[in-house]
Amino acid sequence: MTLLAESFTKETPARQMGALASTLGRIASSAEKTARVNAIIPMLDECLRFIEWTASHQTPAASKELQDISAMLKLWRDAWEHAQTDERLRRLLSVQARKWSDLALEYSGLLIQT
Repeated sequence: MTLLAESFTKETPARQMGALASTLGRIASSAEKTARVNAIIPMLDECLRFIEWTASHQTPAASKELQDISAMLKLWRDAWEHAQTDERLRRLLSVQARKWSDLALEYSGLLIQT
């Protein structure tokens, strides 16, 4: 197990979802910037690993949503070489990643005030 995997899996499921939301947020803010296009693939891969490690610890609804997000992230990763040259596609990834980030944060419950 890598250091990242060990560290991530020691966190609570809520914090795991928070970490996923954070990385998705970084994708959203980086995707539109042409200077940051090379950073996208590692962030997509990180999200895919986070989803793999946390999906079984989430509610059934969250797990299903994570499976769908994972499928879309894989498509983006596989198409990124082409997509990174198209401003509209970079914007689309940015919008989708922001939506997924918000959803992961919502599922995490970290924003619920007690």
